[in-house]
Amino acid sequence: MTIPSVPTTPIPGFHLYDTTLRDGSQQEGLTLSVADKLAVARHLDDLGVTYIEGGWPGAVPRDTEFFARAAGELELHHARLAAFGATRKAGVPVAEDAQVAALVDSGAPTITLVAKSDLRHVTGALRTTAEENLAMVRDTVAHLVGLGREVFLDAEHFFDGFVHDADYTTSVLVAAQEAGAAVLVLCDTNGGMLPHQVTEIIEDLSGRLVAAGADRARLGAHTHNDTGCAVANALTAVRSGITHVQGCINGYGERTGNADLVTLLSNLQLKMGMDLVPAEMLAETTRIAHAIGEVVNMPVTTRAPYVGTSAFAHKAGLHASAIKVDPDLYQHTDPQLVGNDMRMIISDMAGRASIELKGRELGFDLTGEPELLSRLAATVKQREAIGYSYEAADASFELLLLDQLGRVPSYSTVESWRATSQLGRDGTLESEATVKLLADGDSSHERKVAIAEGNGPVNALDLALRAALRERHPEVDEFELRDFKVRILDAHHGTDATTRVLVRTSGRGLEFQTVGVGPNVIEASWEAIYDAYTYGLFKSGV
Repeated sequence: MTIPSVPTTPIPGFHLYDTTLRDGSQQEGLTLSVADKLAVARHLDDLGVTYIEGGWPGAVPRDTEFFARAAGELELHHARLAAFGATRKAGVPVAEDAQVAALVDSGAPTITLVAKSDLRHVTGALRTTAEENLAMVRDTVAHLVGLGREVFLDAEHFFDGFVHDADYTTSVLVAAQEAGAAVLVLCDTNGGMLPHQVTEIIEDLSGRLVAAGADRARLGAHTHNDTGCAVANALTAVRSGITHVQGCINGYGERTGNADLVTLLSNLQLKMGMDLVPAEMLAETTRIAHAIGEVVNMPVTTRAPYVGTSAFAHKAGLHASAIKVDPDLYQHTDPQLVGNDMRMIISDMAGRASIELKGRELGFDLTGEPELLSRLAATVKQREAIGYSYEAADASFELLLLDQLGRVPSYSTVESWRATSQLGRDGTLESEATVKLLADGDSSHERKVAIAEGNGPVNALDLALRAALRERHPEVDEFELRDFKVRILDAHHGTDATTRVLVRTSGRGLEFQTVGVGPNVIEASWEAIYDAYTYGLFKSGV
């Protein structure tokens, strides 16, 4: 066996340890290729985490490949790479254990070993004795430390095990520390602990470690969110003396997820005064969280603390009036510290202050325009009463504002449109749409007729409209309808229910959403799509 030489010295200060590439990838529906893992690791390094756990080499082929490629392709500026694995198997000499050898061969300077610390798991899951489990911990840690590796011990089921048999669980940590482990990580593997329990157990453990003369190693915390307390448990652990916290970006992870490392970092730095990363790196938090969400195809939830699009969004008119005076009156921190921004939501709750702030957000100074503000607020309330919603459709609201200002762009006049579907002879659905436009800005009002077939009537309409606009405005081909959401508003009316459609469009460096409402999905879709092309052309300077 070739043993890579990677002597390490402990990293000083507080540790932010990310396990997205291993524990986070156990989330249902989340699958990472090696290329994905490398991309995520680079983003995590930009965030300033201390350690990046790359996976379990030797047990997972994709993780073995990740470490092999990382050696030549991954240049880390802030973080140290860690490999995850288990202690030697019961009854197997550590030098002959294939998975321990794979950890060494990974070349990772840090190795995190998972070990059973709950006696019930030792006898029931491992099917070995309490003494053999301690020997497995001691042998594996000492072997890896002897090869120049920095070794952390993840004490699996620590908190539950401590409640069951505190003496044995403590003995596992003592064995690891005596063998040279640099960090003893206390894992709430089942995620069932509450903050007050975490505090009580850590205080009890600390006294036991001092009594055993084994208090030299750093203590860490690994928390899961099954009670909704993962971040709270990690924070209370820090207050109890923990100096190493583990989590996943955006709270990814098995079941309900791991502690959200984004929220942890932000709380530790902004609320608890810990200087963990430079301010300019913290200001990249929102961008990085969303970038990783795109890589793993698990977008950041809109209501995520600090980095969600709704984290600093204000809807009530009362809030808007206060925010005009001082934004801090309704915000717990400055959103720009984490790279986010305040956002005004326009709804039927909006007053003139909300409209004014939203206009400012979109680049319109409406100060000193009370009549316009009142008219806009009334229009929004009236339109929302019949089904419109501008909360997520800023583009449609801006078109509404431009209309009130007499500046709404017009690229064509719609003469007529129609969409039809019929069942073909071969049993497939055939959809066709016809769009007739009159060109604006042209004294001849040239008439343009376009016919298109599509995958359903809405797709056919989109293609026909694009074809009708293309000759005079070829820029439409640079826009792509990325998402399409349908909401039935008054379902008790059955097939006669009002329908709302939200369309997300991107292109020419823009991404925006428009809304349409109608008595059926086709009419609502037409409005949303037509507004999307109108807005896209206008914002790209056509």
